[in-house]
This record gives sequence, C-alpha cells and structure tokens, in this order.
Amino acid sequence: MNCLNNWPEPVVSVQTLSSLPYVQERYVRPPSQRPTTINNNNNNLTIPTIDLAGLKRGLDDETMRTIGGACREWGFFKVVNHGVDPDLMRLARGVWREFFYQPIEEKRRYANSPATYEGFGSRLGVEKGAILDWGDYFFLHVLPERLKNPHKWPKLPSSCREITEEYSKQLLKLCGFLMKVLSLNLGLGEEELQKAFGGEDIGACLRVNYYPKCPQPELTLGLSPHSDPGGFTLLYVDDHVEGLQVHKSDEWISVKPTPDSFIVNIADQIQILSNGIYKSVEHRVLVNSSQDRVSLAFFYNPRSDIPLGPFDELVTPERPALYQPMTYDEYRLSIRKKGLKGKLLGETLK
Repeated sequence: MNCLNNWPEPVVSVQTLSSLPYVQERYVRPPSQRPTTINNNNNNLTIPTIDLAGLKRGLDDETMRTIGGACREWGFFKVVNHGVDPDLMRLARGVWREFFYQPIEEKRRYANSPATYEGFGSRLGVEKGAILDWGDYFFLHVLPERLKNPHKWPKLPSSCREITEEYSKQLLKLCGFLMKVLSLNLGLGEEELQKAFGGEDIGACLRVNYYPKCPQPELTLGLSPHSDPGGFTLLYVDDHVEGLQVHKSDEWISVKPTPDSFIVNIADQIQILSNGIYKSVEHRVLVNSSQDRVSLAFFYNPRSDIPLGPFDELVTPERPALYQPMTYDEYRLSIRKKGLKGKLLGETLK
C-alpha cells in the first residue's frame, strides 16, 4: 500500500499545458488508440432517453421495461424529469467551472494523493511513465461521513461547499429511487439491491472533470476507455460540448448532450451482482481544440468491505455464477495501482 501514498512523478495540471501549440509526449496515444483511428461513430445509434415522470407517479410497466432493456443492452441511458432541481444542477456546474478558472496556486492547495484521490488532481494510477489523460479533476467523498475530509472541500468560490452539499443530497435521493427500479427489473424485491450494497451504509463520491482545450485533440483522450468500478454513475455533462463516447457493437457512439438530463451508467459491481444480466460498458472522453468542457460524475457505490458476488436468485444451471465474490476495496485497489485499463478488470473476476 506504500505505493499509494505519493504519485510516482511530479503532477502537472493539464490546464497549464493547454496554451502550448502541441501535445506533450506524455499525453500522446499510440496510433492504434487515437480517436481518429478507432472512432467508427454510427449516427443512427444513440443511448435511450427515459422520462421518469411516470415512475414518480407509479411504476409504469413500459418505462420499467425500457430501463431494464437499456441496462441489458447498453449499460447506459439518459433520464429526464428526474426530480433534481435544474437550477441547482446549473449552479453546481457553474460554481465548479469557476473553481477550475482560479489560479493554479489556489487549486494546488487541494492537491490529492493516490491514497484516496480526494482533492484536485491530474492523473489516475501510480504506474510510472504511463500515458496520461488530457484532463484535470476534483474528487470528493460524500458518503460515508467518516471519509469526508472537510479540508479538501474548496473554500472558493464561497458558495461551492453549500451548493455541492445540496446537489449531492438531491442526487442521493435519485440514486435510491433508481436502485429500487433496477432491483425490481432483475426480478428481486425492491430493497434487495440496496441491502447488498450495505443498506444505508454505502459509498458516494463526486468527481468533477475539467477538460481544457487541446492543441492536437486527434492525438490524445480526455479520459481513457474504461468501465466504472462501483455501483452506478449519474453523469451531468456540458449542455453544448460533446465528449462522451460509449462502446457498443465494436463502435464508439457519441452521446449528444440533453439539457437538464443525467446520463446513468451501470458500473462493475452491479454487473457482478446481476450475474452479467446488467452490463457495465466501456466509455471514453474526447477533447477538442476550440472549447473546454466540465462534467460532474456522481458515483453510487457499495460499502467497501462487503464481499459481492452474483445474487443466488440469478444463478441457475443454465446461467452459472460468472464472478467470484470480492470486496469493493479489493476491486478498486487494482485501479488505484494501474489506472484506467478498459474492461479488463471486470473480466478478471470471471
């Protein structure tokens, strides 16, 4: 665990490099991994958009089926009319954009380490000499309370803490609602998935991503291809700047922004619990030369010390257990060591 105390090399904010006329070698992908050579975007494919207004009034069968189908076929879907205040969403994105526009000296006051990632950072993983992503981020623990470090919550802008707390509170309500829907769609009781996560003793964290303008976007990526390691993610993206791509049918599908929506993506622990019925899918982020981009990723995760394996009800002779039980702590430790490495981590549990 000593390797997680410090980064193996000096950390450079990507934002400080964005004014250069070229991309430094540490960010240049091999030709086979560059966006221009692996982007076979199909404009006819798009992730489903689901209106949750009907679910708030009662469990509409058609909407439930649509969500279940999206979890099985895509691992991604958008939700609208989700109950989170749109004004609060815009405030949260705006206040974090203000944070990233502050002088680098102010942001470095919150510099993070690979032990918890909490704070301001510009890399993932402690592999020395690794190819880095073109982006900075700020990572915060929301739950459990014992993991929150108040010294890592920014004091500037002055409203950042208050807005982030209220934003997180409203997203936790939405996450609890979605957990019931996902559980019922698996044929389980509506509380079973939440119980497997640890009941009320779960983990939640926020990662705010800042992708600066890039002088050579065809050579690099804002975020490497990966699947999220936890339970599921609520992603709030820039209304006007595309970047997210989802991997489906051997193609990278661009996700177009929808104002005031959240993108929901199934992560590895729910794929494990569902015995592979729900899919945790690779995704990545592109950058561009004309506009920066801010997104807020809210991760809803199981308690870290509970061994998680497929639900007994979802294991049959025709569909035996695909995964061995493992705690979330054990699972994410490999990510903290290696960084983002596609879908390989999930496959190693089979």
